[in-house]
Amino acid sequence: MVKPKVGIFVRHPYCSMQSCNGVIAALSESCSISLFSTAPMEDSYFSKLDLVIFPGGFGHSDAFDFLLTHNSNAIREYVSKSGRYLGICLGAYWASSHYFDILDSVSVTQYIKSPTSCTLRPHAKDMKVLWNSVPKTMFFYDGPTFSGEGNYSTISTYPNSDPMAIIQGRIGLIGCHPEAQEFWYSSYSYLSSKFIDRSSELRSFTFDLLKNT
Repeated sequence: MVKPKVGIFVRHPYCSMQSCNGVIAALSESCSISLFSTAPMEDSYFSKLDLVIFPGGFGHSDAFDFLLTHNSNAIREYVSKSGRYLGICLGAYWASSHYFDILDSVSVTQYIKSPTSCTLRPHAKDMKVLWNSVPKTMFFYDGPTFSGEGNYSTISTYPNSDPMAIIQGRIGLIGCHPEAQEFWYSSYSYLSSKFIDRSSELRSFTFDLLKNT
């Protein structure tokens, strides 16, 4: 069986090594993975991919302008020609109209600014979510939520029922971090006993997205 070809953007700390490594750990057995960064890439690189992934990290989403100076147009074209995009946290923000502008009538905003958000602080949190209607917890660090009149499938919701993970056609966005590994939790004393491996959720989300044409 031919493995799907996946390109992951990495530029620490924005799309961080921690998030990138977590994605690789979750998907490496089932996908053929390559990495790209801020250097200009040939168009043929993206045309050979089944999926591009923009993971999460630390920093303001407006870093997009200097991080993607060379490749943003190529990625927009890739998506417009039946390419698939998966954004996690910061990568999800970048799908919005302010950046890649690849969504149809969907807004991407900070969950903590939702009027009914369960948290007002962007700190690391073991967030309660419903994933395919099943209660779970997942690492959260100032992730987005999604709204608007566009047609999309909601895979997961926050405690207030705001969407946490959605798929719109060939675009998949996740606000929390299913790729989080145990050391993410042990870095915070108040989270050290709460780690649960959610890589299977990331794999199922990825392969649901790969089915969309």
